[in-house]
Amino acid sequence: MKNIVILGSSGSIGQNALWVIDQYPEELKIFGLAVGSNIAALKSQILKYRPTAVCVADEKSAASFGDEARRLGVTLVRGQDGLETLASHSEADIILNAVVGFAGLRSTLAAARSGKRIALANKESMVAGGELVNKAVASGRAELIPVDSEHSAIFQCLAAGQKEDVRRLILTSSGGPFHKLPADRFDEITIEQALNHPTWKMGRKITIDSATLMNKGLEIIEAVYLFGMPHEKVDVIIHPQSIIHSLVEYIDGSIVAQLSRPDMRLPIEYAFFYPERRKMSVGDIDFNKIKALEFEPPDESKFKSLTLARRALAMGGTAPAVFNAANEAAVEAFLSGRIRFPEIFDAVENALMTVSAIACDSIENVSLADKNSRDATRKFILSRGV
Repeated sequence: MKNIVILGSSGSIGQNALWVIDQYPEELKIFGLAVGSNIAALKSQILKYRPTAVCVADEKSAASFGDEARRLGVTLVRGQDGLETLASHSEADIILNAVVGFAGLRSTLAAARSGKRIALANKESMVAGGELVNKAVASGRAELIPVDSEHSAIFQCLAAGQKEDVRRLILTSSGGPFHKLPADRFDEITIEQALNHPTWKMGRKITIDSATLMNKGLEIIEAVYLFGMPHEKVDVIIHPQSIIHSLVEYIDGSIVAQLSRPDMRLPIEYAFFYPERRKMSVGDIDFNKIKALEFEPPDESKFKSLTLARRALAMGGTAPAVFNAANEAAVEAFLSGRIRFPEIFDAVENALMTVSAIACDSIENVSLADKNSRDATRKFILSRGV
């Protein structure tokens, strides 16, 4: 029996993870759950799964839930410290980190230092603090298994050969809803249109990242730190069908691809049971119904996110953290109607130009870069006068 902690249990990744756990009650048990502020979802999950401990990251929401948590018979921890407590708990075996954004980094570090298996769905951990995470994983002898569908696919494809024989990693992208829209119409994009993803059902922030292809910029950075590859060996290709989740090309010209239905339960199951696999009823690919698998290069003149991500990697140090923080602040501004869709790119570029990168050798430096980038992005947004 493996004890599972899910950080972000009320989100789409967390709910998919609970479905997976439901399929294997004799092998997987919920030890801890964490939400931001969704007390209603947490209460329902407590009643069903009877965890030992739970965390509410929002301090105000946690305070209001204290008495009820005691009546429900669970230990309640709160805030960032509470997330780290769950992530490093001695009785936890696997930590699924599905916290959204930079807030997930400290939990990843806590789990790594404690030698846990980390099923990582929080890509910002590697983007903002990849150097720190890799050091913590090595020192704590932890396991890091990616849950992002693209990085899970690469992780699986890398089993086909030796690292030194890899020519390049190829991340696939659905292209989002706007990959065929002319750039001169980007100003017209509404929040509702940007939230209408053609393939995946995700949270609001991640869906906007998919619309800007900023998620692919983040994934390039994540791949560099996860797999120890220079960014010149990480490519992106548009694949609208979302059947091939990523590919690895080897020096002999062979390309190994991972194909499956676009369903996050598959990489979650893989991370929980690796190196074994389990039979799951999530649907198979029917090749008789697939007329074509299409590919095209991304238009980097429209989607500057890919170029900006590579720029951040070339700058080094905390520049990827600056990239990530500016994007988070810009997406929030777009969703609240304070900037237009193409200004997300402008905000990230402005942060990279104005915020100095420093050494990525401590959580304090990464946090400082994050703060400075958010401050610069807020000033940039205010200067737009929207």
